[in-house]
Amino acid sequence: MRKRRKIITVSTAVAAAATLPLLMSPVVSAAVLEDDDESSRMTRLYAPPPDRDSYRQVARLAWRGDFRDSAGLLSMVRTPQAVWYGDETPEQVERLVRRTTRSADWQGRLPVLALYNVPGRDCGSYSSGGADSLAEYEAWIDAVAAGIGDREVLIILEPDSLALLPSDCADASNAAQTAVEQQTVIEEQTTADGQTTADEQTAADGQSAADGQPAADGQPAAQEQPAAQEQPAAQEQPAAEESPTELPPLPDPGASTAPPTGTAAPGTGQEAAQTPGQQLPDALPATSETPAPKPPEVQEPAALEPSASQTPAPEQPGTLPELPPLPTPDPVTPEPGNSLDPDELDTPVVEDPETAARYSEINYAVDVLTALGQTSVYLDAGHAGWHSVSSIVPRLIKAGIDRATGFALNVSHYQTDPDSTWYGRLISSCLAYADEGGDPEKCADQSWSRRHARRWLRAHAPDDPAGMKHYVTDTSRNGQGPWTPRDRHIDAQSWCNPPGRGLGRRPTTHTGDALMDAALWVKTPGESDGRCLRGTDGPLDPVRGTVNPEAGEWFPDQALELVRYADPAVKVFRRTAGR
Repeated sequence: MRKRRKIITVSTAVAAAATLPLLMSPVVSAAVLEDDDESSRMTRLYAPPPDRDSYRQVARLAWRGDFRDSAGLLSMVRTPQAVWYGDETPEQVERLVRRTTRSADWQGRLPVLALYNVPGRDCGSYSSGGADSLAEYEAWIDAVAAGIGDREVLIILEPDSLALLPSDCADASNAAQTAVEQQTVIEEQTTADGQTTADEQTAADGQSAADGQPAADGQPAAQEQPAAQEQPAAQEQPAAEESPTELPPLPDPGASTAPPTGTAAPGTGQEAAQTPGQQLPDALPATSETPAPKPPEVQEPAALEPSASQTPAPEQPGTLPELPPLPTPDPVTPEPGNSLDPDELDTPVVEDPETAARYSEINYAVDVLTALGQTSVYLDAGHAGWHSVSSIVPRLIKAGIDRATGFALNVSHYQTDPDSTWYGRLISSCLAYADEGGDPEKCADQSWSRRHARRWLRAHAPDDPAGMKHYVTDTSRNGQGPWTPRDRHIDAQSWCNPPGRGLGRRPTTHTGDALMDAALWVKTPGESDGRCLRGTDGPLDPVRGTVNPEAGEWFPDQALELVRYADPAVKVFRRTAGR
């Protein structure tokens, strides 16, 4: 009896596999019809050959008799989406790009290429890699350009490259390590000094403790600096001991807000984006407004206190009014840039060599690729839950946005369409304002009320969108919006394979928005963002309870979720001729 059942099961599976193309052909033809419905009004996008593992999953679902999920998954992988390139040698990438662009040209479709090979990619996280040097990267870009030739191409240039600069990597990586080291030192000192040291510190803090302690509980980083500088004459122990109560929260806010803005390996540029979220919170809901104002408030006391501590030194020894000015010239020269002028506080961006090289790399790529004639180039601008407008606009300007076609939003992330389009409008308006000599710091921000922001737009944004920078958005996984983790005691990594997400708007160049050139599937839906250890030792993802595939590998569980929770829903049946 068991043998007979087994034979029947195997026969059914073989029959299903044999008839799979027939079963799915209506779905594929329906998808083609949808693309062609408005072909006279929009550019048709290129659909690259699907991942082999995706076809294996389609077949397995059909063998089990789950034809709806099988058809939905097949429809997903046959939808136009970006082709990712990174880590190939110049010879390899030239050959592959030429093959893709020729294939798209023969089909009369527009290919979308995501170039992901910048040195220091993803801050060494799940999608680490990239070229080893500026010279190597330039040779790689030259090869990509040779492969494109005179064919029409849309390029998403280096996801996360501007929203996650090398300087952001250093800050983000040091934050967690510093917190651990400081906490260890604090515990040792607390054990050695006992309650007496704590009492001495409280007395020494004086007015500072009375003024700032309660309010700063939510901002450990802000208190850490004042504590160290309020007692310059004292030993460093008080400063280290003042943070015991402040340090524990430090990992939490950084962790829960660090998404990234997500994409991982050569198919995901956003993992990197998440890391910086620890500093410029990526968590949309509560932290989006807090992070932007906090850094300035944290730095101001740090900058003012040193100058205050320096002033008494020269003034007290010399009681005469004329004496202080004599020693002052030397200290006064650095002080203007360190304390009082807020603009100069932001200007000392004394860029580290890696960050300066990053701008050189992106500028080089912009010049080479735009010179091809039929290539549209969009720079990385993160997403609405990551950087403020005044933060990302200067980066775009330094990277050569004036020579590029525009910028790309939400790559490999989950922000909703309304949030992305509003953010894109604000960035585009701020770029135009800055181009006329305006200060990006005064631009309307996504944290402002819509009423306030619209008032700014009416006063400063150009009336003609044709003279503004356009943008594209990634809608491959934003059907359900960003994920809000329930457990706030772990490093949520909300950008990394979040559960219950769905496909978003289908790719199109007919957006209905004068500033939005296209809604694209840049991140390959169904590919993993990485292992997603979320601050644990692994190997399990504590949220999913499974070991996630490496970044860029096919993730069957996530692929099914994207199909089942898609919004708009995936259509798996052919529409009738009369529709």
